[in-house]
Amino acid sequence: MKYIRDIGSYFLMLKRVFSSFTKGSVIKELIFKEIDDLIIGSMGIVAFISFFVGGVIAIQTALNLENPLIPKSLIGFATRQSIILEFAPTFISIIMAGKVGSFITSSIGSMRVTEQIDALEVMGINSLNYLVFPKLAALMLYPFVIAIAMFLGIMGGFIAGVYGGFTSATEFVAGLQDSFNPFHLTYAFTKTFVFAFILATVPSWQGYFMKGGALEVGKASTNSFVWTSVLIILSNYIVTQLLLS
Repeated sequence: MKYIRDIGSYFLMLKRVFSSFTKGSVIKELIFKEIDDLIIGSMGIVAFISFFVGGVIAIQTALNLENPLIPKSLIGFATRQSIILEFAPTFISIIMAGKVGSFITSSIGSMRVTEQIDALEVMGINSLNYLVFPKLAALMLYPFVIAIAMFLGIMGGFIAGVYGGFTSATEFVAGLQDSFNPFHLTYAFTKTFVFAFILATVPSWQGYFMKGGALEVGKASTNSFVWTSVLIILSNYIVTQLLLS
């Protein structure tokens, strides 16, 4: 029964997010602030993880190529496929669920605890539109983060593979170009938009409807990470079934 109530409150929240819009000039400033906090503020950790995981994928692939008949270009091919199809869109999103999701939940939860949300409602402002819509609009730029993660991941794989002595630059690039299917990018960015919606709304829902004091803000942040991660994995499965099967 609790889960049904939670699902209902989530969808009712979404309905209110897109009604009674805040003044345009105000919402514009809020969107730019959220872009700075959620997108630009996440670029460092995304770049660091993507580059080194790309390198690890290339090295792991190279170390498992024991058969001399298997071409070294497979290192570039495996790196490209792993990063574009799963690592960049899905696993970076789970990492973002911890960083961005916890930030959103704690910031909105703190406003709930200090009664700032009640103050917004008293002033006649739709608090959900004011708080959640700018985050949702900012995270529509999230595919650019994933595109950079893809580029840096492949670059990390290239540097690790070539300069580590596992393959040549020519073979790695040949692997990158081998059997490339442009639809895989469409699939990856479609998933990314779905994940961006989850990253913006689920942590906001957890923070907005939390009850209690400062201690509960930490619990809400934990619940936010769990719920967001689970929904990202489930939606990843559903989108994969719909687009690739």
